[in-house]
Amino acid sequence: MTSIAELSETVREQQAELARLRTEVAQWRARYDTGAKRDVAYINSADEVEPVYTPLDGPDPEMAMEMPGEWPYTRGIHPTGYRGKLWTMRQFAGFGSARDTNERFKFLLSQGQTGLSVAFDFPTLMGYDADHPRSEGEVGKTGVSISSLADMETLFEGIPLDKVSTSMTINGPALILYCFYIAAAEKQGVPASKIRGTVQNDILKEYMAQHAWCFPIEPALRLIVDGFEWSAQHAPLFNTISISGYHIREAGSTAAQELAFTLADGFTYVERGIARGLDVDSFAPRLSFFFDIHNDFFEEIAKLRAARRIWARVLREKFGAKDPKSWMLRFHSQTAGVTLTAQQPVNNVARVAYQALAAVLGGTQSLHTNSMDETLALPTEEAVQVALRTQQILAYETGIPNVMDPLGGSYYVESLTDSLEAEAESLFAQIEEQGGVVRGLEEGWFQRKIAEAASRHQWEIEQRRRLVVGVNEFTDDDEEITIPLLKVGMDAERAQREQMANMRATRDNAAVQVNLDALRTAARGERNLVPLILDCARSYATLYEIRAALEDVFGAYREPVFF
Repeated sequence: MTSIAELSETVREQQAELARLRTEVAQWRARYDTGAKRDVAYINSADEVEPVYTPLDGPDPEMAMEMPGEWPYTRGIHPTGYRGKLWTMRQFAGFGSARDTNERFKFLLSQGQTGLSVAFDFPTLMGYDADHPRSEGEVGKTGVSISSLADMETLFEGIPLDKVSTSMTINGPALILYCFYIAAAEKQGVPASKIRGTVQNDILKEYMAQHAWCFPIEPALRLIVDGFEWSAQHAPLFNTISISGYHIREAGSTAAQELAFTLADGFTYVERGIARGLDVDSFAPRLSFFFDIHNDFFEEIAKLRAARRIWARVLREKFGAKDPKSWMLRFHSQTAGVTLTAQQPVNNVARVAYQALAAVLGGTQSLHTNSMDETLALPTEEAVQVALRTQQILAYETGIPNVMDPLGGSYYVESLTDSLEAEAESLFAQIEEQGGVVRGLEEGWFQRKIAEAASRHQWEIEQRRRLVVGVNEFTDDDEEITIPLLKVGMDAERAQREQMANMRATRDNAAVQVNLDALRTAARGERNLVPLILDCARSYATLYEIRAALEDVFGAYREPVFF
């Protein structure tokens, strides 16, 4: 048994060692400060980083004892990490008609992709049918056009929806597309209880950053909680929201802002669910997240580690969640589209590979790797294959998945994790001072913060304080784009219009009207609207018809003007 004297001697030795280290660091720092250094910004997304990290910057001893799969999950949510299951390789895909994208899905699955991710065109994102006047010229251009259950059936024709996990990136009209998906599964004989996947459905970040909205904030939040409530009973394997930092970061935020604003949105959704009377453990396990993986390698890893830790603590300590699944922050990652360059596009393959490595070292549950050509057009089949192979090489050739949180214990990564957590906590306090997320959106606080960060980043590029290979350094004045590009013509729009005309002529229009009227009536009250929207979807009411019925009651969102 160790005596008090022996323990005291050990403490004295440790204190003496730390004192020597502080002296050595101070001496080194004096040499560093007088040395010549390059004139660039030694920063992550906002704050200067130290040139070296030592045990003086190391983690709290209690944090150093954490293990993967144990609260607060800094080192990962699963005790087996990627030794138990690799991340899902989920390439974002969608263009032209539902038939065009169905063929791309089947190609990706044949190449070893393990999950599907649907990219919708802009009319669909905004809740407009392909034959609506506002859709003219935009159908199928930036994603797949889906205007009714008929399109959703075609999109997944030959793809069993009880066997594949599907992510759908849709927000303003998300609940409508979710109901189309459920109805399409029913047509295959698959009940809602067996479908797996995620619908993004994160409207707060739309008001904050991406701007693909339909309804005012309060009725939009009502629809989201309706989804929580209905799915907890009827679709327990489906994630009814993917709380998304990706678009916040793509709009120009810093990593710390992405972390804080995303988690603050998540806490707001939890508060709304509890206010509805739901037990937090009935819906919190199906909340998922979506993060951007940017260029600053270590910062991105630390951001993901900090996100898990913060979510676990707040769900348990503030919201009283008792189910460990409620404490576990599960997330999808996508490499940063905003970092891709039109100049020298083949360089994007390297950017994406480094970003993918950061996502995996940060413990992502699923990953999309961008294609080299995505800043110029929707990706070609060849470019998508390279992006997918990037993940497969990472998974099967590098040995990276063999060890959980391999950077855990790194002086730098642990210090960066702590500092990002502290910065997020500071931002949470500022959000509270604004009156919460909704009030902050109404006053334009979030929008201003993101705009300021974006402006600073662009200034650094223009001043060449931040170098971008092929853009403001290592440029080629005679460069020509030689990679093939996908061009989506007008054929998809013509085909969609013809299909919709035929569908409208052959459906039971009386049943459609009855269901739309029932939806309007229910929207004026307090009923959960998912069953009503499902009835509309099953009768082949279109996306815009359902949106318009809800808009008759809720009104449309108009963004305030901020200065």
